[in-house]
Order: sequence, then structure tokens, then C-alpha cells
Amino acid sequence: MEKREVVKILSEISTLLELKGENPFKSRSYSNAARVLEGTPDDLAALTSDDRLEGLKGIGEGIGKKIRELATTGTLVYYEELKSGFPPGILEMLRIPNLGPKRVKILYEKLDVKSVAELEYACNENRLLTLPGFGEKSQDNILKGIELVRRSSNQFLFSDAWEEAEPLLEALRASRKVAEASVAGSLRRRKEVVKDIDIVAASEHPEDVMDLFCTHTSVDEVLEKGSTKSNVRLKCGIAVDLRIVPVEAYPFLLHHMTGSKNHNIAMRSRAQKMGLKMSEWGLFDKSGRSMACRDEKEIFAALGLDEIQPEMREDMGEIEAAEEHALPALISREDLAGVLHCHTHYSDGISTVEEMVKRAAELGFAYIGISDHSQSAGYAGGLKEADLQKQWKEIEQVQRKYPSIRILKGTESDILVDGSLDYPDAILRKFDFVVASIHSRFNMDEDEMTARILKAIENPYTTIVGHPTGRLLLGRDPFKVNIDKMLTAARKRGVAIELNANPQRLDLDWRFLKKAKEMKVAITINPDAHSVHGISDVEYGCGIARKGWLEAGDVLNTKDAAELTRFAEAHRGHS
Repeated sequence: MEKREVVKILSEISTLLELKGENPFKSRSYSNAARVLEGTPDDLAALTSDDRLEGLKGIGEGIGKKIRELATTGTLVYYEELKSGFPPGILEMLRIPNLGPKRVKILYEKLDVKSVAELEYACNENRLLTLPGFGEKSQDNILKGIELVRRSSNQFLFSDAWEEAEPLLEALRASRKVAEASVAGSLRRRKEVVKDIDIVAASEHPEDVMDLFCTHTSVDEVLEKGSTKSNVRLKCGIAVDLRIVPVEAYPFLLHHMTGSKNHNIAMRSRAQKMGLKMSEWGLFDKSGRSMACRDEKEIFAALGLDEIQPEMREDMGEIEAAEEHALPALISREDLAGVLHCHTHYSDGISTVEEMVKRAAELGFAYIGISDHSQSAGYAGGLKEADLQKQWKEIEQVQRKYPSIRILKGTESDILVDGSLDYPDAILRKFDFVVASIHSRFNMDEDEMTARILKAIENPYTTIVGHPTGRLLLGRDPFKVNIDKMLTAARKRGVAIELNANPQRLDLDWRFLKKAKEMKVAITINPDAHSVHGISDVEYGCGIARKGWLEAGDVLNTKDAAELTRFAEAHRGHS
């Protein structure tokens, strides 16, 4: 093991001991040893070949023995045992500027935050504001620190990448020297996590367009610049590729660059069976003559297919469906009649009831469902019965002020460990709808977690199962649950499954949505909004719904408020 690696491990041991609450002198001894070792000019082999290691000030016999173990074996039992006592994301959190071990310890113990993604989510839900030593300013600084940390990573949430791609696209499309431009790759297919941004443009002046692209204000570094292809790194850390071709080649390159890889392979195979050749440069007949196509629709038509929307191009049956004229009419944002699962300042949101209602009305929604956290959710300011009474009175007042939009009274009720909901029936029956969600004990085994969720589905007051696998993208894996059993129970009992549109969740995963559709399980696309800004996140949810082949009729909140409440009441009638 190299000396720098040993120094890193000694520093981590110091941090882990501080997190564990050990004697501060013990923790400091390891950080001192790391500093001394790092500042010593001799390499590790020379230091461990004789007694010089223990002779260094700050490195005693005990730590010296551990350094020798690392140097000779490449591992250290003490370190591995110490690490095993903490979630792996804890050390990652310490990379955030000004977030030292003491503050991470508070976050871990008070909020059960175990990763950077969980911390970001907690900040977005304002859960740090009530912690000792934290406040609005420190919460904002942590969010800025998280952004800095992510610059060194190579994975980005769809929402972040999309926000970075839009100004670049706007600049290209505004140029008279660009005939067409579009994002491509996984971003165009609306994958929930992407590694980079691909852009395709058509132009007869590629060098001028490349100059425009490479000098954009969002560009931090030009990695490669050519007349037809350039690659830059943005200030946010994400890499962007731009490909430029003549207008006649644009549809073919756009299709090819959109992918996915498996979709492209299947398309080329189909072309080959028809005696054609397909590539990023065009579609060619047996004689090698280029077959002109003005757009992607004409490419698909040339291969005997209906046009396949970008979100569906994952080689999951879309080509067969296109051949049989059986592609779904995918849902769009405009199909949503209302939004559910919206939080206010009564729990962990930052906006008032009126502010949330006003924004939903401005966005054209016919109804909004207010659903703050339930009483056991102390981490999120869960509402006691007296709080509910106060909120309901305010909702009635706001309703009179905004008669054009209906306000539904709901709750996001915790699913407790035994599967029961977090209010007595006498309170639950007063809600128009109930989102039942898991916020604790994510480490249950699959059988236990499945039984827990199934019991919640059986509850006559459950309308929707919220963020049904509990995942946080780039931060927390989904908990273990039998999806088939959950969907079967939901269909049988008349309970909807949420597609949580928060860009950190996008849960239920699109890979399960097609199955839910086939089983006729109702899906709701909910923003899980904690501010007026968050209501617009339903757009991200619609993108995932499209990846899952969902149509308007598959989504509950495309219905009007009366039909939605009838859905909730029908489940109550099952009891």
C-alpha cells in the first residue's frame, strides 16, 4: 500500500472515532499520525523496514503497528471493523465543505441521514432548520457544498442535466446558422440518472457553430474541439458532446445518438433483414443508394414501423408494438387534471396553503391535494390532531378565496413498522385521500417489508402508496419489497401506486410501470412538493411515466376531483 493511501486511512480512522464519540485524544492521535506520516519525505517501505516509524513524533507503538499492517497486508482489521459500524455514505458526507464530524454526527443521530443524497433531500424538505447549530443559512451552504462535491462525480440527476442542457440548446437554436438542434442520448430518453449530455445539430456552418458552443458562458473547459465534434465540461462538472452534420444527415444521427444501444442494434438488425443498411449516416438500399428521410418518423416508416417516441427506445418490445400499430398514446403533462401529495409549512414545506393553491391554479390544475406529514413524523413536523383542525379551517378559508380550484384535504401518513397507519380511524376517515408512505426501518428483509406494505394497502383509508420503494437516486437503494405482490394487492383492493415525481425519487421505477399498466393498477403522478416550485416536478414524473408506456387513462390524477374522491371512497367500501 502506498503512503498516501495509509495517510488517508489514518485520517478516516480519526473521523470515524469522532463520529463514534470516542475520547477526542484518541481521535486526534490518528489525525496527528496521518499529518506526520504525510510530511515525512521517506517512503513507506523505508520507514517500515526498521524502527524509524515509531521514532517519528506522534506515532507510537500502537499506531505504528497498524501502519505496518497496512503496509504489508494492504488492509487493516481495526479500520474495517470501525467502518462497518457506519453506513458507507457517512464518509462521503464529510467531503462537503464546512460539514465536519460533529455536524455529521448530529445529522446521523437526529435525522438518520446516511448519505449525501439523503442530506440533500433533508435540506430540500427543511428538516435541518430545527436542529441545534443549524439554520437556514447553514442549510443553504450545505446545498451549495453538495453541488461542489458532485462536480467531481460522473453521474447526475436527470433534472440537473436537463437544466444545464436547456440554455445550450436555446443558444444553438437562436443562431441563424443552426437549422435544427436537439438533445440526444439518455437525456432525450429521460433516464433518471445520466452521465453526460449529448447534443446533435444540423448546420452548413459547423465551425461557426462550434465557436458558439465552446464559448458559451456555462462552459468551464474545452476538452476537444473539431469542425464536426466537440466536447466540453460545464461549470457544474457535467460533460457535453456536440455533433454537427448537414441537414440531410440530421435525422439519422439524432436517432443513432438517442439510442439506446440495444434499440439501435434491434433497428439495424431489422433493416438488414429487409435488405437495407442503417447507420448514423443514413439508410441505404441494396445498391448502396441513400434513402432520404426528412425526420425520424420517416426513418421508422421506411422500416415498416410507427414512430417510436424517444422515451420508449429501450428495446423492451417497442419495435414489435410499432410493427403491430400497438404503441401507446403516451401521457403528457397537459393530461394531468390535478396534483396530490403537496406539503405546506404546517409540516416540512416552506410555502403556505394559499401559496401552494395559488401556484397550482396558475399552472392550470383543477385541484390540489394538501397532504402534510402525520403525527409520528417528528423529523418532519408531523401534524397532531389540533394542527389538523387548524389546517382544515385554513383550507376552507382559502377554498372560498380560490373557487376555481378544488382543495382536497389529505395526509401523508407514515406506515408504521407493523403496517398500520399513523392516525386512528376516527381521523383518517375525515381526509379526502391518504398517501401511505414508509419513512423508517428501510432495512427490513423482503418478507417483512412486503407484509408491512400489504397491511397498509388493506387499510380501508389508504388511497395511494407513496414513493413505494423508498429509493433516493444517487444516494439510497430501494428497500427490499416484492413488487409483484404489492401491485397485485393494490389492484385487488383498489389502491393507487405513486409515481413520485421528485427528481431525487422518480419512484416507482419506470421498469415496473409497464407491468403495473398491464395489471391495470392505478398510478398517480405526484410532485411530493415542499414548495411552490416543487409542484412543477410533475413534468419529471410524466417523463418517467412515458418511459413506462403509460397513457392518460392509466393515471388516476388525469381524472377530475369527483372521480378521484370516488376512487378513495370505493376502497373504503371494501372494508
